[in-house]
Amino acid sequence: MARTGLDAARVARAGAELADEIGFAHVTPSELARRLGVRTASLYSHVKNAENLRTRIALLALEELADEAAAALAGRAGKDALIAFADAYRDYAVRHPGRFAAARFRLDPETAAASAGVRHAQMTRALLRGYDLDEPQQTHAVRLLGSVFNGYVELESAGGFSHSSPASQESWTEILGALDTLLRNWPTAR
Repeated sequence: MARTGLDAARVARAGAELADEIGFAHVTPSELARRLGVRTASLYSHVKNAENLRTRIALLALEELADEAAAALAGRAGKDALIAFADAYRDYAVRHPGRFAAARFRLDPETAAASAGVRHAQMTRALLRGYDLDEPQQTHAVRLLGSVFNGYVELESAGGFSHSSPASQESWTEILGALDTLLRNWPTAR
């Protein structure tokens, strides 16, 4: 029988909190059950298995991050939108490192198509409308931005920039300025 007050949403939220503390890769049903003070078997009333638990955490993280990015983008265009969008991702990663890792968890195609991941792609394309990019350049730019944001955050969180000058924030600001310049002067297809 399921514990009173425990449901799939609470399990996912507790899993996300645990991921922020110990790392997404270390979240297991047994570890989460200990956190919640229940038997591991009790969790299986709410999640099917470890993969389903990771998926639920990923979906929660994608939703939270999409909400934060949308709020940051509201009313902005061009470079201001680019900076706000990028900062929303970076700030979320700093506050929620385990959830940020979960947001990059590989979902099956059907789940991915129904997730907030679609909103992330739509927001990125909306941001890029301010740069007047046609296809396929727009898709290339979406992939570039995702690579830069995720790569920078990953390196920064691993301490990759903590042993040298200038400060990481200064590099981040310069990189976003360079991305804006690139997007405004995107090379056309040959």
